[in-house]
Amino acid sequence: MDTQRLILFIVFSFSLLLLWESWQEYHAPKTRPAAVQPDSVPKAHTLPAGAAPSPAPNSGAPLSKGQRISVRTDLLDAEIDTQGGDLRRVVLLKHGAATDRKKPLVLLADEPPHYYVAQSGLLGEGLPSHKETYRAEATAYTLAPDQSSLTVRLYWEGPGPVRVIKSYTFHRGSYVIDVGYEVHPAAATANAAAYFQFLRDDSPPEGESRFLSTYTGPALYTEAQKFRKLSFSDIAKGVSPITAQDGWVAMLQHYFLAAYLPPPGVAREYYARKVADTLYTAGVILPLSSKAEGTLQVTARLYVGPQEQDTLKALAPGLELTVDYGMLTVLAAPLFWLLKTLHDWLGNWGFAIIALTVLIKLAFYPLSAASYRSMAKLKAVAPRLQRIKELYGDDRQKLHQAMMELYKTEKINPMGGCLPVLVQIPVFIALYWVLLYSVEMRHAPFILWIQDLTAPDPYYVLPILMGLSMIVQTKLNPTPPDPIQAKVMMVMPVVFSVMFFFFPAGLVLYWLVNNLLSILQQWRINHVLGMAEKGGLSR
Repeated sequence: MDTQRLILFIVFSFSLLLLWESWQEYHAPKTRPAAVQPDSVPKAHTLPAGAAPSPAPNSGAPLSKGQRISVRTDLLDAEIDTQGGDLRRVVLLKHGAATDRKKPLVLLADEPPHYYVAQSGLLGEGLPSHKETYRAEATAYTLAPDQSSLTVRLYWEGPGPVRVIKSYTFHRGSYVIDVGYEVHPAAATANAAAYFQFLRDDSPPEGESRFLSTYTGPALYTEAQKFRKLSFSDIAKGVSPITAQDGWVAMLQHYFLAAYLPPPGVAREYYARKVADTLYTAGVILPLSSKAEGTLQVTARLYVGPQEQDTLKALAPGLELTVDYGMLTVLAAPLFWLLKTLHDWLGNWGFAIIALTVLIKLAFYPLSAASYRSMAKLKAVAPRLQRIKELYGDDRQKLHQAMMELYKTEKINPMGGCLPVLVQIPVFIALYWVLLYSVEMRHAPFILWIQDLTAPDPYYVLPILMGLSMIVQTKLNPTPPDPIQAKVMMVMPVVFSVMFFFFPAGLVLYWLVNNLLSILQQWRINHVLGMAEKGGLSR
């Protein structure tokens, strides 16, 4: 087997796997949820510290709306509903929508086509869940230029002596929102707890490619169990609550996430469950702690924003793992660091991809050179191999013996190039995931017509150039003795070009540059060894 066919086979198989998984997800039967929300109050919990208060279920209640409170900061345009005091809408002002980058991205929303909101409430007798109505001080808040933060307070007063203040604190230059409760007086209720949860439908986010499907759904992290995805299908089967003293719970989609980050060292219980045909909740329950002047309180940070790895790493342990490279994280993480460093120097993600491809090619130059030398020698002796095949015809034993004798005489190892290629494959795949999952490159322009490296080339120039480069590579390599294999090798560039029509431009740019460097390296080795016309092997 020559190494060119090995490379194409592995890459083609990997691409087919991605397409098959994406096709299955895209064609999976889904029903659009109606604009209702069944009871999504946590049914029960078993906090290791504190008692187990009973929720206040309200089966089948609609996702009703109260008065809207608008909040605008330098990064967010948010809406809080007095019904439950929930965060119902969040617009990321610095990130464009998937289908129209001139419009800001809507991440959280409580209207079709998607349902994705951040809810919270209290558990305990006489305490308000997210179904109760709060009173607001104002209907609009704006972070002033001289302000570093602003707080929105909501008030609830029950029929008894209990009074609750729910607050949202927004910060300048940050996607973190502090969500807190104060309960007065502390003696009015026993065994109180608070829950913080996300309600989301199971449909993919707007603009999700059917060819490059990514994970959408809840995720959980604790020091004991580390990073764990909770797919919607698993939740539908039932997920047991998890108690811990650390960690966080999040709702992920391509490039963005929302995550509740409880304070460290506080007993908590994580849960996830299906609440309707296509609606799911995932959240965490925290006990209320005593405060001076007879008040109970609890606070959790809420992050609603992009999956920027440096920011996530600074917020909470393990939060950067939401940019999930899977089993190849050990390779993908340093590759992303190198790519980001190159971007800091060059100021353009496209040029950073080119520079990274060159560095990877240089790092593997000795290994790939061995592969190309093997192919160059095989190309040189191809006419002699063809004559041997004609001479021995269907006598496979003599044919094999003659070929082995030729390889021995010319010091050719027909498998010599395979190992170097196999060593490089994990690096190639890891880089693929880095380019696919890096929000830093979302809507990032390169040059000329490439104005978004995460979107397909609008004019298909890069895929066509990549296909042409594959044809040149095929010409530089030995022609397979089998006519059918030879025809397949000629058709492969066309197949790959069509597949790459739908791939992000950044990925196609990487493969194109890698192919061009491979062509240059193969040509140089052919020239140095004199395989083209001058010879260099014994005849």
